[in-house]
Amino acid sequence: MALSLGRRLYNLTGRREAGDDAAYPPRPAGRLVWLHAPRVEVVQGLLHLAAKLAQEDGVQTVLTGPRETGHLPPPADQPDEAKAFLDHWRPDAIVLADGEIRTALLFEAEARGIPVMVVEGREPYLARGRDGWFPGLLRGAVQTVRHVLALDETAGRAYRRAGAAQVEVVGRMEHLSAALSCNEGERAVLAEILKARPVWLATAVPEAEEAAVIAAHRAALRLSHRLLLILVPENQARTEELARRIEEGEGWVVARRAVDEEPDPETAVYLPDSAEEYGLWYRLAPVAFVGGSLYGAGALRDPLEAAALGSAIIHGPRPGPYGPIFGRLGAARAARAVSSADDLGEALSDLLAPDRAALAAQSAWAVASDGADVTEKVLRYLRLYVGER
Repeated sequence: MALSLGRRLYNLTGRREAGDDAAYPPRPAGRLVWLHAPRVEVVQGLLHLAAKLAQEDGVQTVLTGPRETGHLPPPADQPDEAKAFLDHWRPDAIVLADGEIRTALLFEAEARGIPVMVVEGREPYLARGRDGWFPGLLRGAVQTVRHVLALDETAGRAYRRAGAAQVEVVGRMEHLSAALSCNEGERAVLAEILKARPVWLATAVPEAEEAAVIAAHRAALRLSHRLLLILVPENQARTEELARRIEEGEGWVVARRAVDEEPDPETAVYLPDSAEEYGLWYRLAPVAFVGGSLYGAGALRDPLEAAALGSAIIHGPRPGPYGPIFGRLGAARAARAVSSADDLGEALSDLLAPDRAALAAQSAWAVASDGADVTEKVLRYLRLYVGER
């Protein structure tokens, strides 16, 4: 009787949350899967899953997530809210990422015969953290889940203890490709100009980090006198001032893309005129420093952009919103963490060795493309679910 009591207590104490009355957009026709991401870090895997469902199966999706992602917010975890949401969207299946257990939703989905699966599952926890208040609530909700695809063995054991019937430890799903496009003609021309020259890239560099990047380049030039730095400032309006500062302070030749200057053999620093061509710069530079991560407010570019195009990655101690990604890259030895301008110079000099850069870049690419088999497993289960209804 504990489970029944827990359900009743939980349902009676729920309150509506402000902002949950927003009108939903119309439901698209046809089959539909609801995807939910309680944290920003798991959104990308669900976006890739949604793209695959649409392209390969013609299945529509509705994605809910944290407000800062811009996606539809989920209903409050109350019985009435869950019923209203399911009445409107009528999903054929539900995919919950991470470890958040939305109790009212799971009980309502069970009553309607809607299959639910958990992907990228961390250890399960109640959406409102009330497990101690409601006897058996977490266990009763977890038991309604059809399949759990856990991130690791620790999470897998936690789901089994909570009563999940089908648990597999498989890791993360594949993310949307972060590989940026570029003009192949321009890439070929610049690659010919730069052939045999070592190149490194500093991305979205805030003013506070400009001196550190210049100092690192100065140090690396002692070992590789033909080294070229492609420096993309965070603020494109600083390009002209930055060129003057480098030329006067360092005596280096600077080429500016804005005035159609090319990086000839004497050029030490090349300044692009736009932040829209990173796909080009990553393809030309085997080493990339992620700006904003050293002395800024946090990394200003997704490191998977560099990883997907085969660049070894250097970053500072301020990851911004990309902490988990930097963690994965670091664990794979695909990214080098630094804490100062001196460290940046040392890391750069070390990675200029072609074999080390190639090894780090290969590891980075493996991280960027990881999880394809997991996504395929999720798709197989969802096809079974949708086919049942």
